[in-house]
Amino acid sequence: MDYDGVMGVPITFLDKHNPEQFEILGQMATTKVDEFNHGYPYIDGKKVYARILIKNKTL
Repeated sequence: MDYDGVMGVPITFLDKHNPEQFEILGQMATTKVDEFNHGYPYIDGKKVYARILIKNKTL
């Protein structure tokens, strides 16, 4: 809620998305990389679940 940077959230976030509070910047769900797709997320070299990239608009 008070974080100013880009956050990777689960796809289920879309059910609760408030467009007045959060801006959707892109996704991390494919190996394709372009202006909306940012590759697949990895943590410690292991592939993790797909993420939606959002940023708080109210800060």
